[in-house]
Amino acid sequence: MKTLDQLPIKIDSERIARFCRERGIRKMSVFGSAVRDDFDPERSDVDVLADFEPGALDGVGLDYFGYGDELAEIIGRRVDFCSKLNRHILPRVEKQMVTIYE
Repeated sequence: MKTLDQLPIKIDSERIARFCRERGIRKMSVFGSAVRDDFDPERSDVDVLADFEPGALDGVGLDYFGYGDELAEIIGRRVDFCSKLNRHILPRVEKQMVTIYE
């Protein structure tokens, strides 16, 4: 399993932490090609899973759908942002996740 320093993307830990604190995210992880050897710097996006504090999404509404775009500006590439994964996929993904904020 890769560590934060081994990811093929630049993570600005301070900006990520501020982003997470402002939105009530208690943990954020990267998964998918960004943590595997098949990452393509020209085409790959970054898959991000966020775990929110209880009630953090209350009243957020459609602003939630902008979180991926905001993260893309911080990370410098397209982001697929989610806060829940299919229960059949989650066990496989959990084994390879790299935490970028907690």
